[in-house]
Amino acid sequence: MSAGPESIGKVRLPDEQPALRVVPMPADANYHGDIFGGWIMSQVDIAGSVPASRRARGRIATVAVNSFVFKQPVLIGDLVSFYARIKHVGRTSITVDVEVFAQRDPIDEVCVRVTEASLTYVAVGADRRPRELPAE
Repeated sequence: MSAGPESIGKVRLPDEQPALRVVPMPADANYHGDIFGGWIMSQVDIAGSVPASRRARGRIATVAVNSFVFKQPVLIGDLVSFYARIKHVGRTSITVDVEVFAQRDPIDEVCVRVTEASLTYVAVGADRRPRELPAE
């Protein structure tokens, strides 16, 4: 790991609204106090689905986790912000990049980038089969 500013943790939140913001609780953590990776993954999926379902104008299904990198642990009490951006739109699919930041220590607030992920969703109809995306 490099010794640059991000490796020691200080970063700024993006200048946009997060898709999701949540505070993990003790039930979401292992016995060391680190939040379970599976909990983070489920929140990333929820955050990524926000712009995907808006673009699809309806039901979507997660079809792939293209990449998922845990950069730093998430701790009990962190304010975790999930920023989701559409990266690619196909005929039936939407790929979304999600960046996750944790704000910790309210006395001397520190913001760290904790996770980056890319997920692909597919628009589905009432029959739960893929459907073409509507024109923008």
